[in-house]
Formats: sequence, structure tokens, C-alpha cells
Amino acid sequence: MAQPVADRVADPLLTVPILSTLVRFALPNMSAMLATALAAIAETIYVGQLGVASLAGMALVFPMVMLQLMLSGGSMGGGVSSAVSRALGAGHRARANALAVHAMWIGLSAGALYTTLMLAFGPAVYAALGGRNEALAQAIAYSNVAFAGSVGVWLMNTFASVIRGSGNMPVPSATFLAVSVLQVLFGGVLGLGWGPFPRLGMAGVAAGQVIAYAMGAMYLYTYLSSSRSRVRLSAIATPLRWELLRDILKVGALASISPLQTVLTILILTWLVAQFGTTALAGYGIGTRLEFLLIPIGFAIGVASVPLVGMAMGAGKIARARRATWVAAALASALLGALGLAVAIAPDLWTRLYTQDPEVLASAAVYFHWAGPCYGLFGLGLCLYFSALGAGKVGGPVLAGTLRLVVIALGGWALAAANAPSWTIFALVALGMAAYGVASVIAVRYANWGIER
Repeated sequence: MAQPVADRVADPLLTVPILSTLVRFALPNMSAMLATALAAIAETIYVGQLGVASLAGMALVFPMVMLQLMLSGGSMGGGVSSAVSRALGAGHRARANALAVHAMWIGLSAGALYTTLMLAFGPAVYAALGGRNEALAQAIAYSNVAFAGSVGVWLMNTFASVIRGSGNMPVPSATFLAVSVLQVLFGGVLGLGWGPFPRLGMAGVAAGQVIAYAMGAMYLYTYLSSSRSRVRLSAIATPLRWELLRDILKVGALASISPLQTVLTILILTWLVAQFGTTALAGYGIGTRLEFLLIPIGFAIGVASVPLVGMAMGAGKIARARRATWVAAALASALLGALGLAVAIAPDLWTRLYTQDPEVLASAAVYFHWAGPCYGLFGLGLCLYFSALGAGKVGGPVLAGTLRLVVIALGGWALAAANAPSWTIFALVALGMAAYGVASVIAVRYANWGIER
């Protein structure tokens, strides 16, 4: 259906300088991601005060918590931002408003489905991961409360993605900062029993996250329903249309394969390294802790590129969309590459924050020697994944993730069968990162993004 002429308004993001705008968009995103990571660290500290069994239980649940965040905030959230930004780039404000409503229903449905699956199958998953006795009981106690509130997590990330798709980064970033503070506060009050409140243990720590995200979702819903938002949410006045649901799902559903690949890759690598004993696993663990802090940098820059790429695609400015993609990728690769080279040259700058054990330090040094130089390629691939989300052409980067998974799985099987030394597993990690980055570049470079209008 043709849009009214009054609805076709050129978006200012179609003409702003790309690099400075990317930096301006990425900085608040980095702050929000850092706050989220610090909230997770605080949660871990609380759980540590509840005992070793609670810590073990938390480790069992953590992959499923991260999977939910990657699905709702990354892949499906990227699909939402992509659809909204492409509509705004084409000058179709009414379509962007309608897409926001359809995104809300997708988030509500996905959150309810995640709750159902985790309540039904969570205990079996944790047992399969090695959970036993009290550790399994603590995992279930945390999981049942945390995933009962999945709708709040999905809605908050969905609303944030709608707002980011309109080119507004400060509002969702400030909201995530506030939610992180509330999560830390409520987690301590309910989990540890601060003040007059009873000590609820694992269930209380999980409840802190549930309450904080629910409050964040309500605030962003109110913001989107107000005149302050460029995209207006009006659920009652917007009928459901399959064409709008498909516009989001054709990108978000395909992109959701990537977080599943990431979690599976981590599980395979952890199992492989564990075969070489506690020292090798400890060194690997120190390395992955740094990667969990580096990923938000690539994520923040990638998310910042989505509205720039999406709006350019919607306006038919394919050359600008590609230019924004490569500028964002170069920025992410340069930042992560520099940090990777730093720890490859001087690994003790990081590893001595966690241990003074000479064997663990040596193991971590070998890990960084191999993986560090490839951090730039990993950041390159991660950023290209988000830019491809903005373009609505995410198939190639998803296949690049598949290649990384295949390299790790087949290479790990071959090394395990050959009883290879532990350093070969670390070299395999580097090879997987390099394959992911190079394949992502090829996929985006040769993907058909349409014809310039």
C-alpha cells in the first residue's frame, strides 16, 4: 500500500557523517553493556556468598541466561531494529509505528515460549551439563524464578531495539544502566536478605533480575507510547498483519541461529580444554573472561551501525549502506585487534588479576599467544553480522558462524583423537576466529544488497 506523501520524510541519518555518528552511537551502548556485565559480576558475588553449590548451580544456568540475552537483544532485536530503520529510511513513519507493535507481540510470544521451555526442560538440561545433587537443586531454584520472568527480558530488549532502530541510543542505554543498578540492589536485598527482608537465596538473586527487567520494560513501553519517541507504539489501534511480522522474522529468525552456534562452540571448546586438566582449563577460563569484556565493544559498534545501514537501505542508498558497514567493521576490528595484540605481547597484564600460579599463568600466556592476534578478525565478523542485520541480509554472516563451528568441531575431534598437546586447542580457537572473520568479509562483500536508487 502506498504511503501518504506527508509520511515520507527524509531521515537526517541519511546525510550525517558516518564515522563520527558511529562513535556517538557506540559510546552509550558500550556503557550499557559494561553496566550489564558488572551486574552479572555482582550477581556472581552474591551467589558466592551462598556457597560452593550455589556457584556451581549458577554456572549450569549461565549459558541459558546468555542465550536468552543474545536471542532477545542481539539476533531478534537486530531484526526489529533493521525493520524499523529500513521503514524510516524509506520515509514510512506509519509503517515503523506498526512494526513497533508487531515487534512487541513477537517479544511477548518469544518470552512466553522461553519460559515454557525452560520450566519444562531446564532441569534435564542442567543434569546433562553435569549438574548433580545440591548444585542441581540450586540451579533449578535460580532457573525457575529467572525464566518465569522471561517476558520482561524479551520485551525490554525488544522495546530497546525499536528505539535504537529509530537512531536513538541514549534512551535505551540509560535504561539499561538503571536496570543494572536495580538488579544489583534487588538481588542483594532479596537474595542475601539485606535489612528487614528475608534471605531467599538463589531464588531471591534471580528475582532481582526479573523485577529490574520488568520495570525497564514498563518504562520503555511508556516512552514509546509518548510523544517523545520518534516511533509511536499504539497496540490497540494497530491490527496484526502477517507482512509486518514477516519483515521482522525473516531477519531475526535466521539471525537467531548465530547465538545457538556461539553457545555450542563454547560448550565444545570447554569440553576439549577440560580434557587437558585443571591448569589448561583455568588458563582458558582467564582468556574467555577477557573475551566476554571485548565482545561488548564489537556488539556496541555493530548495533550502532544498524540504523545507519538500515535507513540507507530503506532509502535505496546502497553505496552509503555498504560504506557504513565497512567503516563500522574497520573500527571494531581496530579496537579489538589492538587489545588482542596487547595481551598477546604482555599477557600478565590481564592474567595476574586472577592468579599468581605459575602454571596457570603459563597456560593463559599460550592461549593469548594464539588467540590474541585473531581478536581483530573476530570483532570484524561480529560487527559485520550486525551490519548485515541492518541490511536485512544476514544469511552470509550466519554461514560464517557455521564455518567457525565446523572448524572447531572437526578440528577438535581430530586433535582429541591424535592426543595432541593443549596448545593445539588454543591454536584451533584462533583458527576458528580467523575463519569467522574472513568468511564474514567474503559473505558481505559478495552479497546482493540491491540496486542504488
